[in-house]
Amino acid sequence: VQLQASGGGLVQAGGSLRLSCAVSGSTSNLNTNTMNWHRQAPGKQRELVAGITSGGTTNYADSVKGRFAISRDNAKNTVYLQMNNLKPEDTAVYICEADFLYIAPDKTEAFRSWGQGTLVTVSS
Repeated sequence: VQLQASGGGLVQAGGSLRLSCAVSGSTSNLNTNTMNWHRQAPGKQRELVAGITSGGTTNYADSVKGRFAISRDNAKNTVYLQMNNLKPEDTAVYICEADFLYIAPDKTEAFRSWGQGTLVTVSS
């Protein structure tokens, strides 16, 4: 199972971007649970930006509340991050992550996968 993130780029402060992260690979017998977006800015620790459960419950870091919106399309196994009113301090590599539950007659396994990240640069 792989996560492929896209949608990053260069944008001016106040602008918007929409990130996507799609699950690919063998997804039979696989339930996708919580999907999250993290970010890591140069010289800083990775932080959780937003998360969404399989039922649609969302949570956000205080720094992005009111500006970012996370959503998911379960049929497409894809999570999105709509980022509005971007600020220079939002500049970072944005990384998607998902928690999975594999259920088969002889095996049940929970695991987490990470995408490769997409760079968002906000100029002032």
